[in-house]
Amino acid sequence: MSFLHRFHIALLFPFAVLLCASAQDNYEIQVYGSDQVAPNHTMVELHSNFTVDGSKEVHEGVEPSEHAVHETVEITQGWTDWFETGFYIFTAIQPNGGWEWVGDHIRPRVRVPESWKWPVGVSLSNEIGYQRRAFSPDTWTWEIRPVIDRKLGRWYLAFNPTLDRSFHGASVHKGVGFSPNAKVGYDFTRRINGGIEYYGSLGPITGFDPLRDEQQQIVPSIDLDLGPNWEFNAGVGVGVTGGTDHLIVKCIIGRRFSWKTH
Repeated sequence: MSFLHRFHIALLFPFAVLLCASAQDNYEIQVYGSDQVAPNHTMVELHSNFTVDGSKEVHEGVEPSEHAVHETVEITQGWTDWFETGFYIFTAIQPNGGWEWVGDHIRPRVRVPESWKWPVGVSLSNEIGYQRRAFSPDTWTWEIRPVIDRKLGRWYLAFNPTLDRSFHGASVHKGVGFSPNAKVGYDFTRRINGGIEYYGSLGPITGFDPLRDEQQQIVPSIDLDLGPNWEFNAGVGVGVTGGTDHLIVKCIIGRRFSWKTH
């Protein structure tokens, strides 16, 4: 195991201890809210995910996930009060290998402006991109992610009924798949929100996969309010079906930058 790999495990381990004491997509594990990056602002996020217990052998040409560290850089630019564009750089550190580039995605997203005063937040994300065959059985994919959320007192609710499609790879024949994500959070203090996130990949909309082959994951999580320019989310994901990695630790750290001139 390389020094770099040990360093990432050491970095993520405190979050696992803290949270255990109190789609699955192993590169970006996040339930989207309807809010967006403001115009003339850029959000830079680092998604760090460590698979504690996952696949142990090469399967259909895809590298095993156990003890792999996935680092994703997400850069999102706000253009208007209803439109933003995100760009992803996916990387992986295998237990016995170096740091490798996995792929890139681009994600334009629109939302219903707050000035419309809808009772719920609504946005629509389109994400398309490439990932190397060694890390995914599908190299070119497209994801359509509707986002619905609502703040009710101390409670926060979000639902992402995601549809995805492979254009090159093993899942092309399956057509459009259904990958719902959801989140329920509660403000324990002004700065600490704790909750449960759910990530699923159920199979084609024309007929779901058998339960043993579905990916379903429950993630107890925590969000910290570190100020208007920061984002922090961490959690421990537990796979509840045979087709899911059994234990994953995730952490998201984000920073907003303003390009306004005064």
